[in-house]
Amino acid sequence: MKEVDIYTDGACSGNPGPGGWAAVLLYNGHQKEISGFEEHTTNQRMEIKAALAALQTLKEKCRVRLHSDSAYLVNAFEQNWFGGWERNGWMTSKKTPVVNQDLWQEVLEISSKHRVRWVKVKGHSDNEWNNRCDFLARQEIEKNIPA
Repeated sequence: MKEVDIYTDGACSGNPGPGGWAAVLLYNGHQKEISGFEEHTTNQRMEIKAALAALQTLKEKCRVRLHSDSAYLVNAFEQNWFGGWERNGWMTSKKTPVVNQDLWQEVLEISSKHRVRWVKVKGHSDNEWNNRCDFLARQEIEKNIPA
């Protein structure tokens, strides 16, 4: 099984506001960068979207280390928030609908096709790939917002 390292990040100008997401996929000395833009979104949606898009890019089942500076994203998997959400009909412990349910369900489905280890990295520090993703996500916002 191929082993892939994925770094992801999301950004928003205002929250909500225009947002960008980005991912860098690293495999066997190769590097692929992907990014995108949404006109009206939130930072958390962009964090999830980056992971979703990166996993959708994989063409076959892989062993993945997915690195993110989003505790929201990583903790949802590492602490199995989904178990409770699913048992409660996609409601939180406070009996409110889970925010971003549409993206969570998609990322749950696609991640089940791979062996994913979710890795929390410190944002805006010295991680080269996290910083690259942050740059690409912000670049998406800049190139899509009218001056």
